[in-house]
Amino acid sequence: MTRDHQHGQHGDHEHGHQQHHHDQAFWDERYGSAESVWSGNPNPQLVAQTADLTPGRALDVGAGEGADSVWLARQGWDVVGLDISPVALGKAAAHAVIADVADRIEWRQADLLEWQPGDERFDLVTAHFMHLPADLRRQVFPRLARAVAPGGRLLVVGHHPEDHETVRRDFDEHFFYTGADLLAELDLDGWDVETDDAPTREATGPDGEPATIRDTVLRVRRPS
Repeated sequence: MTRDHQHGQHGDHEHGHQQHHHDQAFWDERYGSAESVWSGNPNPQLVAQTADLTPGRALDVGAGEGADSVWLARQGWDVVGLDISPVALGKAAAHAVIADVADRIEWRQADLLEWQPGDERFDLVTAHFMHLPADLRRQVFPRLARAVAPGGRLLVVGHHPEDHETVRRDFDEHFFYTGADLLAELDLDGWDVETDDAPTREATGPDGEPATIRDTVLRVRRPS
């Protein structure tokens, strides 16, 4: 899937741009259309939200060209970078070699609509700007929570509904979510809500104009 690093961090990246954009062919074509689709920078909310965490094993969901996975690996995390597009993962693997962290990252190709975490447990599961229709989101996001190890964190970042009127006018309203929406959809009984915020950042809008983006940021900790 994608990384949204164009409008300041990602921008036009969304995982699931519209409802029919969930298949491998779409994303392979997208990633094959340019040398770099995204900026190559890690998501700023990832940087901010992991600053106080002890590195362990991380799952980067929708790894795209690998910016977040590479950044995590450089901080000492052992990373699984998951994406539907082998084209994207090929680029990500090349970036990891350049950054000298290839030995800390395992790249996996999978369709999130079918992927199951199994018995795997991660100290951090991170998903940034993975915008799915609400019905699919309610299927996928609980699986991400199940992949979190006891004492580990789930970090979800996406466009706040306010962005529908600014940088994401091409999205239907049901692609957006707040922290409260996510908490209502996830089975997180006993989990600690460490961050439920909607910070703003300055970026470039779809027509090249200055724009203010509001990110939905939810970080929750699974009980030990």
